[in-house]
Amino acid sequence: MTSLLPPLLVVDDEKNMRLSLQTLLGDEGYSVLAVESAEAGLELLAKENVFMVITDARLGGMSGYDFMSKIRSRWPELPVLMITAYATPKLAVEVIKSGAMDYLAKPFAPEELLHAVSRCGERHRLIRTNDRLLQRASETYQLDQIVGDCTKIHELRQLIQTVAPTDARSLILGESGTGKELVAGALHSLSARKKSLYVRINCAAIPEALLESELFGHERGAFTGALKLKHGRVEEANGGTIFLDEIADMSRPLQAKLLRFLEDGTFTRVGGTQELSVNVRLVAATNKDIVKAIAADEFREDLFHRLNVIQFRLPPLREREGDIIRLAEHFLKLFSGSMNRTVKRLSRGAQQKLLSHRWPGNVRELRNAIERSLILETTTEVQASNLPDFQIETQLNKAPAAPATIAANGGRAIDEIVADFERDLLTATLESCSFNLTKCAEKLKISRHALRYRMQRLNLTTEDDTPTPLVKENL
Repeated sequence: MTSLLPPLLVVDDEKNMRLSLQTLLGDEGYSVLAVESAEAGLELLAKENVFMVITDARLGGMSGYDFMSKIRSRWPELPVLMITAYATPKLAVEVIKSGAMDYLAKPFAPEELLHAVSRCGERHRLIRTNDRLLQRASETYQLDQIVGDCTKIHELRQLIQTVAPTDARSLILGESGTGKELVAGALHSLSARKKSLYVRINCAAIPEALLESELFGHERGAFTGALKLKHGRVEEANGGTIFLDEIADMSRPLQAKLLRFLEDGTFTRVGGTQELSVNVRLVAATNKDIVKAIAADEFREDLFHRLNVIQFRLPPLREREGDIIRLAEHFLKLFSGSMNRTVKRLSRGAQQKLLSHRWPGNVRELRNAIERSLILETTTEVQASNLPDFQIETQLNKAPAAPATIAANGGRAIDEIVADFERDLLTATLESCSFNLTKCAEKLKISRHALRYRMQRLNLTTEDDTPTPLVKENL
């Protein structure tokens, strides 16, 4: 493991001491750089990356204390181990106050030095691991992962870029599978807090009795099984961002405590009395109709207003028809690479099948459909037969539109409303008949020619469709 570490620097004006430390540490697998003065040490630190510095307190020229002070000002995270021949309790306090990680009194046992160096090595590895994880977390959520060319998606990306650099609380609304978590992650990765932790909590996935403890932590003995103090997720996110997904599933009592936390960033652990404070940015999301939840007294209106500083409303995939093929091709490329497959494109029939589906599961459902097709596909094109038949999916969210709902269509023309209804009816029936036109026509009690006429008028096609003239007939 020591071979994975950068070298360490030894600064001592006694040649024998330098050689002894080099030998001792080298035998343990450490790479050691050694110089005789603080001035030479500073020059080397400006050029080399080291994981710690070992220095004598008394050096010819600049003292070890002045050397350590300059390290603190230029490389504040670099640990320094001070070696002194005049160890007293008072001196030990002064050394630590000056910024040393630790000190050793001469003469010292080799095991003492190796233990101190090992601690610094482990600290360095943990810091590097944490940096990699933070970098990976930021890379996971990038703005270009929000794929789409429709107007609503362009506006969404622009709003994210505008809001992300601020600390404004944000509420993300949208159906399941529309990409709420992508938006929350992008807000963090584009913010000034991106180097700090991004903590996510799914409020619907944690039992109500445990959610408060998960969020705010608990004291030892606060309840049965609380054997030790537990820091909450808001403490972990201090300086960073916390994302509360499915916040409308949070209980009313906990909503009240969250409301208090949002006022000034203070909270109390479960079973505790001490008021604590953190600095976090909060982003929340829900797939529920927030107006209905407030009307049903399931969600506090004052909490809604507290969260709703910036509101993001994500469009369902059925309102992004121009993006369906774009997204499918994006997932095709993604899974082709990860599965090492040679599938290059979507066949015309596959594209038509994707466009005719209503996607109640939104982008997540589309992603799963493309992944499934690549697992089954044996050619270089995704065939319609390898996509799901959507028979179960079609039955989801298919409640008939009530007159009041139709009347609230924003003043749209009746011909447009009827065309949308007819398109939905034909699409659902075609899917239920596996796109067999004869069966579909029989089910709708119209002729096959009448069915094809209606499909052409509504720009609906199937894989085996061939262009035919649009001929009127008595329907």
